[in-house]
Amino acid sequence: MKKKLAVFTSGWCTEILSQFLTGMMGMLNAEEADIFLFLCYPTPSDTEATKNGEMNIFNLPDLHDFDGTVIFGSGIDYQDRTDDIIARSRAAGIPVVMQGGRREGVCYVGSDNYKATQDMCAHLISEHGVKKIVFFAGTPDSYDSELRLKALRDYLKENDLEDHLTDVYYTNWEMAEASRLVDEICASGRGLPDAFICANDGLAQQTCVTLDSNGYDVPGDILVTGYDYTKGARVFYPSISSVDQCFVEMGEAAIKLWKEQLVSGGYVEGEVIPCKFIPGESCGCHEHGSSDELRRRVGREAFSGRAANTYFTRKLDVIDSTILSCHTYDDFKVRLNALLRENHTFEGDSFHVILEPNLGLSIYDSDIKLNTDRYSKHMDVLYSYENGVGYAENEFCTKDLIPGYTGEGTNHLYAFVPLHESDLAFGYLVFRDCIDKVENRFLHVYSNRMSVVIDKFRHTLALDLINKRLIDLMRRDPLTNVNNRIAFDEKEKLLQSQINSGENVHFAVAMFDVNSLKLINDTYGHESGDEYLIRACRLICNVFKHSPVYRMGGDEFVALLAGEDYDNRESLIKLFNESLSPYTESVPLPPDYISVAIGVSAFDPETDLTIADVNKRADEAMYKDKGLKKDIL
Repeated sequence: MKKKLAVFTSGWCTEILSQFLTGMMGMLNAEEADIFLFLCYPTPSDTEATKNGEMNIFNLPDLHDFDGTVIFGSGIDYQDRTDDIIARSRAAGIPVVMQGGRREGVCYVGSDNYKATQDMCAHLISEHGVKKIVFFAGTPDSYDSELRLKALRDYLKENDLEDHLTDVYYTNWEMAEASRLVDEICASGRGLPDAFICANDGLAQQTCVTLDSNGYDVPGDILVTGYDYTKGARVFYPSISSVDQCFVEMGEAAIKLWKEQLVSGGYVEGEVIPCKFIPGESCGCHEHGSSDELRRRVGREAFSGRAANTYFTRKLDVIDSTILSCHTYDDFKVRLNALLRENHTFEGDSFHVILEPNLGLSIYDSDIKLNTDRYSKHMDVLYSYENGVGYAENEFCTKDLIPGYTGEGTNHLYAFVPLHESDLAFGYLVFRDCIDKVENRFLHVYSNRMSVVIDKFRHTLALDLINKRLIDLMRRDPLTNVNNRIAFDEKEKLLQSQINSGENVHFAVAMFDVNSLKLINDTYGHESGDEYLIRACRLICNVFKHSPVYRMGGDEFVALLAGEDYDNRESLIKLFNESLSPYTESVPLPPDYISVAIGVSAFDPETDLTIADVNKRADEAMYKDKGLKKDIL
């Protein structure tokens, strides 16, 4: 069986992550191994519960089943999660390679941000006369961001230019925060710096956009630089002056270092990949620009990109409408499975939807809770196809991660993304060979939309269930547990509508009045009276067992005879009367005493225009029967 390599990161740094994964997969050509990418999308502004829901995917794999771990540190700013992954890897006895961040005793692969940042500073100061710099950092926990800031400060200190760094702001890697800071600086009246150095290309692009909206030209009025040398930053106008960190080469180095540790059986020295500052249009260095050809190529690709986005959006809309139109959890599973089997062009022939076994149960019982920090030992398989072959079972052992996975054949990359709401785990999705979907964030959009619509479905179904229970309570007599007057009124309206429409309906109304209730209440108490009513109601239900029975209030009941009860009404009336006790007004009464007056009238389509016509005859017959039974006394 092939080796298995676990990779952990978040998916926000899309282009550099896809480059890193491309390097890893290319380096595995000579090695039989699959990459299992555990991917999530937490942000610093998320609630703690939402962050936990996203990063719960890191808890999914049992690392004892793997041959190594790679942590893409450029995407993880959560040190406790990184430490936990390292600790679990060590407990499993497998080698660890960490990119973009250092831990004692952990093999490190990274790029020389420090040297490239100092080259950037030298270029801005010597070539462009920059004297005032604002640094937009990521987060205080980011190794890369802090190293770049340190390199900047060290360079300025070594050259007695420390006052050139006027401000440092932490953006938490959020574009909106960068925009807010630029607006604030522009409105402050303190004047702009000569240059913004941004901790990645995304922040640099957002800075350019916000400066433009405030009436400032880049690079005419101010310079801007970034990091990562992404395609998006290169085709942006102005193209971003940036640091190429050579993430493909870093991915290749990560695999090389992993193999070396497998051979040596222990820790090996890491590797630092040289990287370089590449001036661009955003610092005024047009002669260095190589963006025009790339812009033309991206322009040609825009059409197919729009078509793919349109198809993808429609697919998500169909998934939404399919799930939200389901009336039960079982219906949801059947219909979504059918939809994916019918059309899985986007997902491919190897795609898996795995759900928590308590997901459906939690809808119907609020006391059943979903996991928040792990996944269940066994999971439900909603949809699972590997190489176009479906998984036959409805559940599988979570430890296996992928239903039907054999570890045979060519090398593959499997991406695992969580399904959740807040910290409640719904399950996870598995995509295969999807580096392009990592880069364009389709995986995030897909998993997020499916999580949202599943949560909407859960709440809608739960509310519908509550409403049905409330309606049932409203229609139910609490003493006898048969239908009440509200339910009878609704049924009466339905029957009347059928009569109005000229439908061929056959029914009869049986009215009942329980005798001697006042005598029992006055003699034995109301509790005995209630027991008497229950006993009488049970007899009605047992005789007219195919018909709904209603308690109209007090000692009055109605049955709407249909089907067999309608056809056999005469014999059932006789049976009912034979089951009664003789009417009496003297006490003591026998413990099984039941005396009930009954009147039955069948609907006659020739003469009856309304239900009231039938009710009136049944009521008259019931009072006649009551008089007859009393006269017998």
